[in-house]
Amino acid sequence: MDRFKMEQSKMDPMTQSAQISSSQGLADGQNSATKESKMSVKDLIHWRDPKKSGLVFGVSMLMLLSLAAFSVISVASYLLLALLCVTITFRIYKSVVQAVQKSSEGHPFKTLIDKDVSIPPETFRKHVDCSLTYINRALKQMSRLFLVEDLVDSLKLAVVMWLLTYVGAVFNGITILILANILLFAIPPVYEKNKTQIDQYIDLVRTQVNTTMAKLQEKLPGAVKRSKAE
Repeated sequence: MDRFKMEQSKMDPMTQSAQISSSQGLADGQNSATKESKMSVKDLIHWRDPKKSGLVFGVSMLMLLSLAAFSVISVASYLLLALLCVTITFRIYKSVVQAVQKSSEGHPFKTLIDKDVSIPPETFRKHVDCSLTYINRALKQMSRLFLVEDLVDSLKLAVVMWLLTYVGAVFNGITILILANILLFAIPPVYEKNKTQIDQYIDLVRTQVNTTMAKLQEKLPGAVKRSKAE
């Protein structure tokens, strides 16, 4: 261990700076990739590229409508069967063309077969750690709400659950997902075009809700204690 430290201390400063810059470059590359992925989702729902947004919207709607009409197993089986039909047909077609032309191009999917599709352990661990953070945060929040740490927040959750019982009586899960998908691709461009007017109405509603909640908190037991503790 001491020998390794001595070798590190004797290392050329240029080499050390190169290693530091390379590690910083790798981190910057990962951060930029994350930003690009987030921006790509934002561009999709804002219809920056109508062709890509239309394709994603059409495919997602087709999937949800298929799930509304058939079971998950049937939809997955039909999709995989269609993919197999395309690849097998293309494979047979290329084999016939190569036999007629007497060419030796080889397997048409050779580049895709040789491509490494395995998930690196570092990437897997990073996503697992990120998911674990959100799961722990959600569990803590659920514990706080269901054990009534804050009476007002627990009452809010009760009201939301009560409203969802009526929503569930009218819509099923797939219908809600279809509506959510439509709203996801419809609301952002509309909001972007009418941002000023919509923000004004949102501020009015937020002010009214905050006023109502403040009056409700004054009448609830324990509200005075909570305000003093804050």
